[in-house]
Amino acid sequence: MRRLLVATLATALTLAGTALPAQAAPAPGGAGLGDEYFPDYGNSGYDVSHYDVRLRYYPEQDRLTGTTTILAAATQDLSSFHLDFVLDVASVKVNNRPATFAREGDHELVVTPPRAVTRGQAMTVVVQYSGVPSNKVAAGFTAWTRTADGGLAVGEPEMAWWWFPSNDHPSDKATFDVSVAVPDGVEVLSNGVMPRNPTQDILGWKRWSWRSVKPQATYLAFLAIGQYEITRDTAADGQQVINAYSDLLPPDFEDAARASVERTAEVIDWESSVFGPYAFEARGGVVAPPGALGFALETQTRPVYSSGFFRSGANMSVIVHENAHQWFGDAVSVDQWKEIWLNEGFASYAEWLWSEAQGEGTAQEIFDYLYATEPDDFWTVAPAEPGAAEIFGGAVYDRGAMTLHELRRAIGDDDFFALLRTWTAEKRYGNADTAEFIALAEKVSGQQLDELFQAWLYTPSKPAVEGASALARAAAPQAPKSWAQIRQTHELLRSH
Repeated sequence: MRRLLVATLATALTLAGTALPAQAAPAPGGAGLGDEYFPDYGNSGYDVSHYDVRLRYYPEQDRLTGTTTILAAATQDLSSFHLDFVLDVASVKVNNRPATFAREGDHELVVTPPRAVTRGQAMTVVVQYSGVPSNKVAAGFTAWTRTADGGLAVGEPEMAWWWFPSNDHPSDKATFDVSVAVPDGVEVLSNGVMPRNPTQDILGWKRWSWRSVKPQATYLAFLAIGQYEITRDTAADGQQVINAYSDLLPPDFEDAARASVERTAEVIDWESSVFGPYAFEARGGVVAPPGALGFALETQTRPVYSSGFFRSGANMSVIVHENAHQWFGDAVSVDQWKEIWLNEGFASYAEWLWSEAQGEGTAQEIFDYLYATEPDDFWTVAPAEPGAAEIFGGAVYDRGAMTLHELRRAIGDDDFFALLRTWTAEKRYGNADTAEFIALAEKVSGQQLDELFQAWLYTPSKPAVEGASALARAAAPQAPKSWAQIRQTHELLRSH
């Protein structure tokens, strides 16, 4: 009887000219999230909450086999969806049912589940795969680094493609479990905490497990596999402090690296006093084998450093920079890659603040030196609109830091540091853009700041400086004591 009533009602509404709306058919998710600089990075149609990455790695062949389980929710009715991935896929299941899959382009895997996924529905996606990541080329390069004793998955803005399928864009953060089996005697480092000691199996292999319990962008997930000496400690707040040093480091590099990385907990405590509470569950650092990397990366909870940063001795500048990213880049992430000055400008300014705190040169002295000595082409790049080719360019780092210093001068120290702490508190674990930062700066300071930000962030020419020190800045001041190390650090950081 109820079915007859429903049918009669539908007929009556149709005759009255008020037909029930037709339900849209499920549609494919998009290949890309519309990032202005990298439009095919990430994928639309779903949101990931967790990755479980379980791997076995064969160092002699640089071969990975694995299963990644992705927990997600559909944000539309999906007939198919994309994953960013380049290794060889053996099978895919969606909600425990076999799905079909096909390659599209150089890094897209198109998955078609046996039945559509409705908007809001939970998806459990299981991908089994294998391959030699150092042999896979996408976007014109190979991000995975094969080393003499293992491999490194460390890179920006793309890295996940070479070791786990993902929605690879910083706007879709998730938690992670990473578990890797390797031959006995090989070590594995990754993000977060080590919930248990490595476990031995009967085949002479050992399984290392790592857990990241706070939201993390996919490019910030990393692997370092090889021969490492691992040090462990506990911070004052009880957090795990885990550092690792490649066994291949020359003794002089190793001593300088230890004299730097072992101060990580101290640096994070200082940065917490400036930027607000630390957002994550662990801390530490990894120093890669010589020649393996040409840069450092702010991999969440545990930055990875090229040994080159320590060729001239201890380098606190890079430790301060990468750990400042735990606030600016990791906890608060960009919603588009064009906004990267919000990462690099802030981390660079943290180096200036550390220099000031250590009595090695004030932020004003560093600003004055840069303003007087940077060449003309430095000023032709606007930090907030650098272009895809310049996201790691000097202006993003140093002109970005100069913008923050001019903002500090304009609104005063009290409002400036309150602004930084408010920004990291309000945007923690989320994404943000420059317009939001400008709006917050104006709210905190009570000032109208459009002219300042337009000149320093968006104008591809050298801004004028005002105030009593303008003439002094136009001269060629002596470089502060800290500047040589900051400059060397930035030259390496920008070699992504």
